[in-house]
Amino acid sequence: METHVASGATTIASGGGLADRYAAALYAHADDVHALDSVVSEMETLGRTIDASVDFRRLLESPLIDINQATRAAHAVLTQEGFGKPVCDFVGVIAANRRLNALRDIVRAFAALVANRRGIITAQVASAYPLSDVQRTQLRARLIEAGYGNVNILEQVEPDLLGGLVVRIGARLYDTSLKSRLQRLQYAMKGAA
Repeated sequence: METHVASGATTIASGGGLADRYAAALYAHADDVHALDSVVSEMETLGRTIDASVDFRRLLESPLIDINQATRAAHAVLTQEGFGKPVCDFVGVIAANRRLNALRDIVRAFAALVANRRGIITAQVASAYPLSDVQRTQLRARLIEAGYGNVNILEQVEPDLLGGLVVRIGARLYDTSLKSRLQRLQYAMKGAA
């Protein structure tokens, strides 16, 4: 992938827009070179790698690490893990544009884009602690009962929720977190006083 493919996204503010543009650029490039299935698989693996490795996350998030060192280190990790040329080149573009700190968001945006193109509904699930396999299965069953047949669950751990879940599907938000329950109780107590 050439650097100019995604470099236009550098003028976009950090957040969903930036991640969406990079994700769309990778999707278009992977489709053009007929490597979409392998890139999708490798991006899923990249997301798991980022989530599993504290050192790799630190490398991606630290503004103190020299860009050249960060690029070499990220490339070394990807090569060691067996990633193909499209994903390695893509991460190189992100590094060259000084956006390594947005890589996890870009991986999420890419997963959402792929799911959308394949007709899969994406449920973004935030929990205070990582979900167990049993909880994941129960959540999937509840979502199917609610009419969401083909669901891809994207998990995120947010310790400040204290407990419970926050599930976002498109514009719908289901918030059963302990944090929001305590806030509602606080508002109710203020209203009663």
